[in-house]
Amino acid sequence: MLDYSLLKRLCTADGISGDEGEVRELILDEIRPFADEITVDGLGNLIVFKKGKKTPEKKLLISAHMDEVGFIVTHITSDGCLKFEAVGGINDSAAFARSVKVGKNKINGVVCAKPVHLLSGDEKKKCPPIKNLLIDIGAQSREEAEKYVSPGDSVVFESIYEDKDGRIISKAIDDRFGCLVLIEMIKSELMYDTWFSFVVQEEIGLRGAKAAAFTVAPDCAVVVEATTASDVPFADGAERVCLVGNGAVVSFMDRATMYDKEYYQSALECAREQGVKVQTKTMIAGGNDAGAIHTSRGGVRTLAVSVPCRYIHSCESLAAAEDMEAVFAVVKAAAEKILSL
Repeated sequence: MLDYSLLKRLCTADGISGDEGEVRELILDEIRPFADEITVDGLGNLIVFKKGKKTPEKKLLISAHMDEVGFIVTHITSDGCLKFEAVGGINDSAAFARSVKVGKNKINGVVCAKPVHLLSGDEKKKCPPIKNLLIDIGAQSREEAEKYVSPGDSVVFESIYEDKDGRIISKAIDDRFGCLVLIEMIKSELMYDTWFSFVVQEEIGLRGAKAAAFTVAPDCAVVVEATTASDVPFADGAERVCLVGNGAVVSFMDRATMYDKEYYQSALECAREQGVKVQTKTMIAGGNDAGAIHTSRGGVRTLAVSVPCRYIHSCESLAAAEDMEAVFAVVKAAAEKILSL
């Protein structure tokens, strides 16, 4: 069984793209006694080698990303509010009126907009875009705000973490869950030598994965992710993409990757052999670090296994522990099968 107390610590740690240090240090503390080699590269990727019982003919990389979506301070107004931009794909509606933490001192703030009584008729019908929002930290002037924050400071969602009968609600399940899977594998006894990468800057263009894959130069790879579940009353049929509670999501294609067909079928077989639920995405949408990994160097045969997650890239996403266990089982089994093919 996965360590959900560790998942809580991972999800509640703060680390937007380009500022993943807090998450990286947490992971390092967990894996140091179990890893055979650990490297932190120039971008901040954490690259780990774990020796198994056998040395395979192929080199396998299992990867997850450390970063989460958030914001960055761009300007401080004369009255002490903060202008900001999104870091990663955040819908305007996910930002408005949210509680946030700003900078290394984690100053509390709230995302604000023009008061409702000042809105025009058309404005009342629309969610304000991020470019029209501000963060209010309670400062009365630019000079006061500058005592606590600066342009370039990271901004993260303030979030709860709750586990209600196996339904987990938190920020950053994407992709701290993937990090949890990698940590659990590093702590376990492996059949084969395996490389792992905890990468940075996935949310702003798969940048860390590109560097890590070049360094490791794997023959094959498994990306462990969270993916959008749209199983809500507003969506029907294929628009639901995947369903919370229906098991691990094994992708055959997304907007960044056409996955290895043999690995895809092998993962489905692994799920059946392990007796866990498995599903595919019913829309070609999204993407993940596989988009950078599978085209690295001369090409890398790649598989992605994801946990379905509602309200992804928001302050409070939702996923099921049963699906997380299914992903863990599929990833472990698929890794061994890939290296034995």
